[in-house]
Amino acid sequence: MIELFGKSFTKQELHKHVGDMSQIAGVRPVELLNGNERGVRALEFTTGSGFQFTVLADRAMDIFDAKYNGNSLCWHSPAGPVAPAFYDNHDLGWLWNMPGGLVVTCGLTQAGPPDLDGEEELGLHGRISNMPAKNVNFGAEWEDEDYILWATGEIREARLFGPNLLMRRGILARMGQSRVWIKDEIENQGFNETPLMFIYHCNMGFPVVQEGSELLAVIENMEPRDKEAETGVDIFDTFESPTANYAEQCFFIDHDVNDKEFVNTAIINRHFNNGQGIGVYLTYPKKELPQYTQWKMVGEGAYVVGMEPGNCVPEGRVSARKRGTLQVLQPGEKVTFHLEIGVLSSNNEIRNFEAKLRGMSD
Repeated sequence: MIELFGKSFTKQELHKHVGDMSQIAGVRPVELLNGNERGVRALEFTTGSGFQFTVLADRAMDIFDAKYNGNSLCWHSPAGPVAPAFYDNHDLGWLWNMPGGLVVTCGLTQAGPPDLDGEEELGLHGRISNMPAKNVNFGAEWEDEDYILWATGEIREARLFGPNLLMRRGILARMGQSRVWIKDEIENQGFNETPLMFIYHCNMGFPVVQEGSELLAVIENMEPRDKEAETGVDIFDTFESPTANYAEQCFFIDHDVNDKEFVNTAIINRHFNNGQGIGVYLTYPKKELPQYTQWKMVGEGAYVVGMEPGNCVPEGRVSARKRGTLQVLQPGEKVTFHLEIGVLSSNNEIRNFEAKLRGMSD
């Protein structure tokens, strides 16, 4: 059964009501045309629950727009979804192309600030989010009584005399549900061991992030990144109104897990829409994504909170190697990452999520 508009429907009942399922839910291919976005291929997902999101096929199949009942769930950078041809991999050039949105992928061989690894120049957060996907496929179809929306693609980070990593990305949603699943398989198709740094840079924004919004999590330990973050330790899990001249603060968080070894965390706004409430949660296996960074940037215009699970923290390849935490892939080796992102559409759902967290901490 599929839950829609407060009622339950079978596959047969829905077919009696509509001429085509795209009336309710589906995946539509589009191409962006305006300014430096021109030529970017995209896929628009609509689930029928009020949840909509846009996958940028030419930006590593990252997720840009994400809305629930017309309300944005994420922050957009003023740069917008710039075409990858404009990418500048030097120093902080990544910021000129960083669109924001629900998910930006950092990696695959560098995540963190610009640096120099031997003679190799490393730009901010790596190259993968500016790589177009090949062999992109998408569709919407019935699997028994579930109507599945999906897209797949392959994104390669490779050069002569360098790494040859292939990321196979799959994105899945279901009719009537307000959540999306991402599955990434990364394979070293080269002949030398290769560093692997990987972060899901999830950018939550207004109105989910507003004065009084909160981080919900079961936290084992929290470490401020630097002296600037130390000044905000007491309020790292609550968020202020847009603040002039705010300096970003990063916190490295060690989450507790449920009985299936999954992390559950959310950012919620209980006061949204006269107390109706709204939030966005993440769920993922801690074994795959053992590190989590909260990027708190509540500046004017740059009003965003990053929820960033990964296999590393965003401190860069050189730093990770010095600490002995740099993951490498051997030739032919594969790893897989999973992430679920969903909407908490009311304070009742927020309370249910909190009860789940209390169960983890008992």
